[in-house]
Amino acid sequence: MQPATATSLQAPISLLEKTPSILEILLRDLPQDLLEWKPVADRWSISEVLAHLTVIESLYKQRAKLMMLEHSPVLPKFVSHTEHEAHQKSAARHLEEFVALRRAFLAYLHSIPTTAGSRTGRHYEMGTITLSQMLHELANHDLGHLRQIAELYRSYAFYPHAGPFQRYSYPKP
Repeated sequence: MQPATATSLQAPISLLEKTPSILEILLRDLPQDLLEWKPVADRWSISEVLAHLTVIESLYKQRAKLMMLEHSPVLPKFVSHTEHEAHQKSAARHLEEFVALRRAFLAYLHSIPTTAGSRTGRHYEMGTITLSQMLHELANHDLGHLRQIAELYRSYAFYPHAGPFQRYSYPKP
Protein backbone atom coordinates (compact mmCIF):
# COMPACT_ATOMS: atom_id res chain seq x y z
CA MET A 1 0.00 0.00 0.00
CA GLN A 2 1.32 3.40 -0.97
CA PRO A 3 1.47 6.10 1.73
CA ALA A 4 -1.34 8.60 1.38
CA THR A 5 -0.60 12.18 0.45
CA ALA A 6 -1.93 15.03 2.54
CA THR A 7 -4.81 15.55 0.10
CA SER A 8 -5.57 11.94 -0.81
CA LEU A 9 -9.17 10.79 -0.59
CA GLN A 10 -8.55 7.11 -1.36
CA ALA A 11 -7.83 5.84 2.17
CA PRO A 12 -10.75 7.49 3.96
CA ILE A 13 -13.20 6.61 1.18
CA SER A 14 -12.06 2.99 1.36
CA LEU A 15 -12.91 2.84 5.06
CA LEU A 16 -16.15 4.79 4.63
CA GLU A 17 -17.26 2.16 2.10
CA LYS A 18 -16.75 -0.65 4.62
CA THR A 19 -18.62 0.81 7.57
CA PRO A 20 -22.22 0.12 6.44
CA SER A 21 -21.49 -3.57 5.76
CA ILE A 22 -19.65 -3.98 9.05
CA LEU A 23 -22.60 -2.50 10.94
CA GLU A 24 -25.19 -4.52 9.02
CA ILE A 25 -23.34 -7.79 9.68
CA LEU A 26 -22.62 -7.01 13.32
CA LEU A 27 -26.11 -5.77 14.22
CA ARG A 28 -28.50 -7.65 11.93
CA ASP A 29 -29.91 -10.14 14.46
CA LEU A 30 -29.39 -8.44 17.82
CA PRO A 31 -32.28 -8.25 20.29
CA GLN A 32 -33.82 -4.86 21.05
CA ASP A 33 -32.74 -4.98 24.71
CA LEU A 34 -29.09 -5.17 23.64
CA LEU A 35 -29.50 -2.35 21.11
CA GLU A 36 -31.05 -0.10 23.78
CA TRP A 37 -28.76 -1.12 26.68
CA LYS A 38 -26.62 1.57 28.29
CA PRO A 39 -23.74 0.61 30.60
CA VAL A 40 -24.45 3.74 32.70
CA ALA A 41 -26.97 6.56 32.37
CA ASP A 42 -24.60 9.06 30.74
CA ARG A 43 -23.27 6.67 28.06
CA TRP A 44 -24.88 5.92 24.71
CA SER A 45 -26.64 2.74 23.68
CA ILE A 46 -25.98 1.14 20.29
CA SER A 47 -29.20 2.73 19.06
CA GLU A 48 -28.02 6.18 20.18
CA VAL A 49 -24.66 5.67 18.47
CA LEU A 50 -26.50 4.82 15.24
CA ALA A 51 -28.65 7.97 15.60
CA HIS A 52 -25.47 10.01 16.06
CA LEU A 53 -23.85 8.44 12.98
CA THR A 54 -26.89 9.48 10.93
CA VAL A 55 -26.64 13.09 12.12
CA ILE A 56 -22.91 13.20 11.38
CA GLU A 57 -23.38 11.69 7.93
CA SER A 58 -25.81 14.39 6.88
CA LEU A 59 -23.55 17.11 8.24
CA TYR A 60 -20.38 15.85 6.55
CA LYS A 61 -22.12 15.44 3.19
CA GLN A 62 -23.45 18.99 3.46
CA ARG A 63 -19.97 20.27 4.33
CA ALA A 64 -18.32 18.33 1.48
CA LYS A 65 -20.80 19.70 -1.06
CA LEU A 66 -20.22 23.26 0.15
CA MET A 67 -16.46 22.77 -0.11
CA MET A 68 -16.88 21.63 -3.71
CA LEU A 69 -19.32 24.38 -4.72
CA GLU A 70 -17.78 27.41 -3.00
CA HIS A 71 -14.33 28.80 -2.36
CA SER A 72 -13.49 28.12 1.30
CA PRO A 73 -17.06 28.37 2.66
CA VAL A 74 -17.97 28.67 6.32
CA LEU A 75 -19.01 25.13 7.28
CA PRO A 76 -22.19 24.40 9.24
CA LYS A 77 -21.78 23.60 12.92
CA PHE A 78 -22.48 20.22 14.48
CA VAL A 79 -25.72 20.16 16.43
CA SER A 80 -26.03 17.12 18.68
CA HIS A 81 -29.17 15.03 18.64
CA THR A 82 -31.13 14.83 21.84
CA GLU A 83 -31.88 11.59 23.66
CA HIS A 84 -35.55 12.07 22.80
CA GLU A 85 -34.76 12.27 19.06
CA ALA A 86 -32.61 9.16 19.28
CA HIS A 87 -35.48 7.17 20.80
CA GLN A 88 -38.07 8.22 18.22
CA LYS A 89 -36.82 5.48 15.90
CA SER A 90 -35.62 1.93 16.36
CA ALA A 91 -31.99 0.96 16.05
CA ALA A 92 -32.90 -0.86 12.83
CA ARG A 93 -34.41 2.33 11.39
CA HIS A 94 -31.36 4.40 12.42
CA LEU A 95 -29.14 1.82 10.73
CA GLU A 96 -31.24 1.85 7.53
CA GLU A 97 -31.05 5.65 7.40
CA PHE A 98 -27.31 5.68 8.04
CA VAL A 99 -26.65 3.09 5.32
CA ALA A 100 -28.77 5.00 2.79
CA LEU A 101 -27.08 8.31 3.66
CA ARG A 102 -23.60 6.78 3.53
CA ARG A 103 -24.20 5.13 0.16
CA ALA A 104 -25.48 8.42 -1.27
CA PHE A 105 -22.48 10.27 0.18
CA LEU A 106 -20.10 7.70 -1.32
CA ALA A 107 -21.75 8.06 -4.72
CA TYR A 108 -21.17 11.80 -4.43
CA LEU A 109 -17.53 11.33 -3.34
CA HIS A 110 -16.91 9.04 -6.31
CA SER A 111 -18.27 11.74 -8.63
CA ILE A 112 -15.78 14.44 -7.61
CA PRO A 113 -12.26 14.77 -9.01
CA THR A 114 -9.51 12.84 -7.25
CA THR A 115 -7.72 16.17 -6.81
CA ALA A 116 -10.58 17.58 -4.70
CA GLY A 117 -8.88 16.68 -1.41
CA SER A 118 -7.21 20.09 -1.31
CA ARG A 119 -10.55 21.97 -1.42
CA THR A 120 -11.04 23.95 1.79
CA GLY A 121 -13.73 25.16 4.13
CA ARG A 122 -13.68 27.22 7.30
CA HIS A 123 -14.55 25.23 10.41
CA TYR A 124 -16.00 27.29 13.28
CA GLU A 125 -13.43 25.96 15.79
CA MET A 126 -10.44 24.79 13.75
CA GLY A 127 -10.23 27.37 11.01
CA THR A 128 -9.34 26.25 7.50
CA ILE A 129 -9.58 22.52 6.85
CA THR A 130 -9.27 20.50 3.66
CA LEU A 131 -11.78 18.03 2.29
CA SER A 132 -9.14 15.34 2.74
CA GLN A 133 -8.68 16.20 6.41
CA MET A 134 -12.42 16.16 6.96
CA LEU A 135 -12.83 12.75 5.31
CA HIS A 136 -9.89 11.35 7.28
CA GLU A 137 -11.63 12.57 10.43
CA LEU A 138 -14.89 10.94 9.32
CA ALA A 139 -13.08 7.62 8.79
CA ASN A 140 -11.45 8.01 12.21
CA HIS A 141 -14.90 8.80 13.65
CA ASP A 142 -16.35 5.64 12.05
CA LEU A 143 -13.66 3.44 13.59
CA GLY A 144 -14.17 4.98 17.02
CA HIS A 145 -17.90 4.29 16.94
CA LEU A 146 -17.43 0.80 15.48
CA ARG A 147 -15.21 0.08 18.48
CA GLN A 148 -17.79 1.62 20.82
CA ILE A 149 -20.56 -0.53 19.35
CA ALA A 150 -18.39 -3.66 19.59
CA GLU A 151 -17.61 -2.89 23.24
CA LEU A 152 -21.31 -2.40 24.04
CA TYR A 153 -22.15 -5.69 22.31
CA ARG A 154 -19.39 -7.63 24.04
CA SER A 155 -20.10 -6.11 27.47
CA TYR A 156 -23.78 -6.98 27.34
CA ALA A 157 -23.94 -10.25 25.42
CA PHE A 158 -20.73 -12.14 26.15
CA TYR A 159 -18.61 -10.82 28.99
CA PRO A 160 -21.22 -11.50 31.76
CA HIS A 161 -21.42 -15.15 30.69
CA ALA A 162 -17.69 -15.83 30.34
CA GLY A 163 -17.31 -17.03 33.91
CA PRO A 164 -13.67 -17.31 34.99
CA PHE A 165 -12.55 -16.10 31.55
CA GLN A 166 -13.68 -12.60 32.53
CA ARG A 167 -10.26 -12.07 34.07
CA TYR A 168 -8.76 -12.04 30.56
CA SER A 169 -10.85 -9.23 29.14
CA TYR A 170 -11.77 -5.78 30.27
CA PRO A 171 -14.58 -4.36 28.16
CA LYS A 172 -14.85 -0.58 28.13
CA PRO A 173 -18.31 0.29 26.85
